[in-house]
Amino acid sequence: MNKSKKINDINWLFDNSYSKLPNIFKEHIKPTPVHNPELVIFNEELATDLNLDFSNVNTMNLAKLFSGNLLPEGSNTIAQAYAGHQFGHFTMLGDGRAVLLGEHLVNNTNRFDIQFKGSGRTSFSRNGDGRAVLGPMLREYIISEAIHSLKIPTTRSLAVVKTGEKIVRENLLPGAILTRVASSHIRVGTFQYIAAKQNINDLNTLVDYTINRHYPEIKSSKNKALDLLNLVMERQCKLVVNWMRVGFIHGVMNTDNMAISGETIDYGPCAFMDNYNPKTVFSSIDKFGRYSFSNQPPITKWNLSRFAECLIPLIDNNEDKAIQLATEAIDNFQNIYEEKWLNMMRDKLGLFGKTKDDKKLIDDLLTWMEKNKADYTNTFCYLMNISIGNSSLYDDKEFINWSNNWKNRIFINNNSKDKSIELMKKTNPIIIPRNHKVEEALKAANENDLEVMNRLLSNLDNPYSEQKDIEDYQLPSNNEGYQTFCGT
Repeated sequence: MNKSKKINDINWLFDNSYSKLPNIFKEHIKPTPVHNPELVIFNEELATDLNLDFSNVNTMNLAKLFSGNLLPEGSNTIAQAYAGHQFGHFTMLGDGRAVLLGEHLVNNTNRFDIQFKGSGRTSFSRNGDGRAVLGPMLREYIISEAIHSLKIPTTRSLAVVKTGEKIVRENLLPGAILTRVASSHIRVGTFQYIAAKQNINDLNTLVDYTINRHYPEIKSSKNKALDLLNLVMERQCKLVVNWMRVGFIHGVMNTDNMAISGETIDYGPCAFMDNYNPKTVFSSIDKFGRYSFSNQPPITKWNLSRFAECLIPLIDNNEDKAIQLATEAIDNFQNIYEEKWLNMMRDKLGLFGKTKDDKKLIDDLLTWMEKNKADYTNTFCYLMNISIGNSSLYDDKEFINWSNNWKNRIFINNNSKDKSIELMKKTNPIIIPRNHKVEEALKAANENDLEVMNRLLSNLDNPYSEQKDIEDYQLPSNNEGYQTFCGT
């Protein structure tokens, strides 16, 4: 059996609906071949979830497949067009270093985009080289899989290959390509791109396509555009509340990085917060804290407002009425978010039911944590009676007083401590991708040592379970000046 036959026996089931949209939505283009592809990591669990069988494909052909040097039958590679507000500034963008391989169907119903990231130049590349480097691609692999294990909606990573080429960034770095799996790559920025072209038919096409793919329950709605806005807002609120739950900081919440599906997408300068500080920023390019931890909810609202603007022509023929309806929808954001956030924090503290003093109880804890530079993850572990090493910080009198109030609140509604702890253990991770551990894994991988990364991934696979020998992975970093970089 020849290698192309083996590639086609993997069980790919492509049905490439996006490539059938009008040409304004995309560019038909193939990945640029690479010199010497080498498989770095392959996600067997995800492959199984996708009903894909790579067991008869050797490592060499896997590398060719996930580099784009060898394309499976049924694929139809395109670069997608989109725009975006990048740090508040509007820009026409598109896939400048990515191609969509196609849409793979699982059980003939669930549709997943298979995308190569770092696959070469497209007409959207502007002055970019269309390539990616190994470190950021492995970062996306590690963090996206961690986010998935934390039970947060996300794109996932199927594979990373080295290209055998050097890429110019701050210096010469090893090139790499990531294979990303997503419910779709439709972004707020996709709507911005089409809206900017001012063709109402294309905008209608995009709305109908998005609803068919992600929100079929409103196909027959009398006002599909308005209902779409409300449903996307609901999902984004849920997503960001989950980020806040685990201390995740996305780092670059541009409108082109907000997926209409409600999945976390584009893991560039992302990181997890150690010591609780709502102003925490890790991204080297975020000089003014636009995408800080506490700014993630208001930025979500800002991005959704840009989405609403795109939909104005379809919400109502009367522009003033359309603006009024869209504004009323966006004005609901704060109430929706705050309710979801408050319920999430109740879960983190094992609180059943609601009392008027819950918000103060939560705020008092967060204030104490910020003042005392308490670790966000480990504080909740301490409350769950999970060992975190040195716990002397919690001998503080102010914390003990707060803890007594918390315990009194737990017993309201005849609740038990055991029941509360059970709820807390479903909500609070014991282990997160500590920034220094991620950096340690990336450094080793750049030196061709994958053991450190594989060990990290193994520990991150069950973040809510107590595991043996994970003390080292629970310790926060001592590096307060930690910075992340986008890799472009």
